[in-house]
Amino acid sequence: MKTVVKLPSIRGKKAITGDLDGWVKVEGKPTMKTWVLHTNADGSMISGCWEATPGTYHATYTGYEFVHLIKGAITITPDGGKPVKVKAGDAFVVEAGFKGKWKITRKVFKHFDIKLK
Repeated sequence: MKTVVKLPSIRGKKAITGDLDGWVKVEGKPTMKTWVLHTNADGSMISGCWEATPGTYHATYTGYEFVHLIKGAITITPDGGKPVKVKAGDAFVVEAGFKGKWKITRKVFKHFDIKLK
């Protein structure tokens, strides 16, 4: 049983392109790439990297996500809620059930961990 898994570099890894399930473009022409670098043994958790260009998505979350923003800036506004601005160096979580807008103002690169189940 492995208890520590060092994630590989994304160099040379093929990215998943196209919008994620539950993400709909609402402003501009943003694009995204996702690299899933690890899935735990029972499939309930994934870790990886995500990159997106400026524009706005409306996102619907089914899982819980921890994010460490490496590069860029985003204003995240829950439906009916107040905007939260995050920038490179910030860490944050998005709770399961979140619905709202991700306005990417500067190209983003993030590390993520998502609890799916």
